[in-house]
Amino acid sequence: MHTQFRAYSTEFSDRDPMPKSSRVDFVSSLLPKVSHGKGCYVFDTDGKQYIDGSGGPAVFSLGHSHPEVNEAIKQQLDRIAHGYRYTFTSDPLIRLTEMVQEQTGPGFEHIIYVSGGSEATESALKLALQYHWARGEQNRSRFIARNRSYHGNTLGALSISGFTQRRKQFERSLLSCSFVSGANNYRPACNGSEEEQGQFLADELEEEINRLGAENVAAFVFEPIVGAAGGVVIAPAGYAAKVREVCERYGVLLIADEIMCGSGRCGTWRALEHDNVSPDIMMVAKGLGGGYIPLGAVLYSDAISEPIVQADGGPNTGHTFTGHTLACTAAAKVQEIIVRDGLVERVRAQGAQITKSLADAIGDVDAVGDIRGRGHFFGIELVSDRETKEPFDSALQLTERIRARTLEAGLICYPVSGTLDGARGDVVIIAPPYNASATELDEITAKLAVGLRSALVDINAI
Repeated sequence: MHTQFRAYSTEFSDRDPMPKSSRVDFVSSLLPKVSHGKGCYVFDTDGKQYIDGSGGPAVFSLGHSHPEVNEAIKQQLDRIAHGYRYTFTSDPLIRLTEMVQEQTGPGFEHIIYVSGGSEATESALKLALQYHWARGEQNRSRFIARNRSYHGNTLGALSISGFTQRRKQFERSLLSCSFVSGANNYRPACNGSEEEQGQFLADELEEEINRLGAENVAAFVFEPIVGAAGGVVIAPAGYAAKVREVCERYGVLLIADEIMCGSGRCGTWRALEHDNVSPDIMMVAKGLGGGYIPLGAVLYSDAISEPIVQADGGPNTGHTFTGHTLACTAAAKVQEIIVRDGLVERVRAQGAQITKSLADAIGDVDAVGDIRGRGHFFGIELVSDRETKEPFDSALQLTERIRARTLEAGLICYPVSGTLDGARGDVVIIAPPYNASATELDEITAKLAVGLRSALVDINAI
């Protein structure tokens, strides 16, 4: 039974008896082999059909094999795959930039395209440091982030990630970063109203800035809605505005990581639109290109750009595939379809249907402690006791059982573990494609209920 539930996992605990050197090969040999996809559905080579209820890891904003995106990619390949950034710009890059800036509004006049979320985070950190350097504040080299956060898998991104499982082996090589409390409505950092919670967290950030010395702090980095590290964690109302004000007061840049929650996933193109807050720097990826060609981006304002250009001529970041022509072609077509079909507005409206559908299907399950989310981004937190919010024993490997049981039921979801303290805490993330129909959303919920109940039966929790 142990290996059965490990078969669908790519993360391993210290308790796993398998030799570490053989784990990856073992998992790869037991995973189903993908054959093809169409719309919200994916098929393996044995002919089994799965509905993609999480868009992989919240990536596939238009589902799979969208004919218009595929055709745009084919036509671009017939011309050229990539014009290197120091030799050429391109129509796809220019078009994508125009579309993104139309969606974001003012304050994001500059965009650097990279190959994914981790690279976007690296570029955001470098921009923050270069900005302060250009202004003669070279001591501003420290970052502040939050516990139970995740910003990417490179060393710089891991440095600002409060995600013990993914950073523990690399601690001695990471950048210096301080961590403050996460902003979690379900597990608040203090007692009181949302207003009081938000103020408590803003005060904590201010105290940390003062402890480090504001002259040493470059930026505060946060996810407006926490993804995998917390399981779709929504902050108290007013929190974002309060930390924005603290950062402005001390000359600390505000960096918003919208890699998972942005690009329309939460029913507004920028997740922080919900809070009427604009960051100084923002990272996006995942839903931006819809998973067709790897792509991420870091967006920033004229106010950040001007001192950098004056001092250095431009940002000292980027990679070989920055502005990759084919990737920009795919993303531009994805964004064109999202705008044309009103999919961000549709995502916003369908959030209510998903909330009700989840509540109807699993709200009576005692182990369901919290159903939370916005748009097409939802988390279901599992607890052994609803009253105390006590998580399940991590030795039960509940998320691995859910992963296996939902796949058996024909559903791809995104179970995450260790969301409470790095070891305990089980959440299932649902993040359907933006163009999922109401019928498909109901199918996702129904199959989640089947898989979740089966997994809870396995551990005698239902």
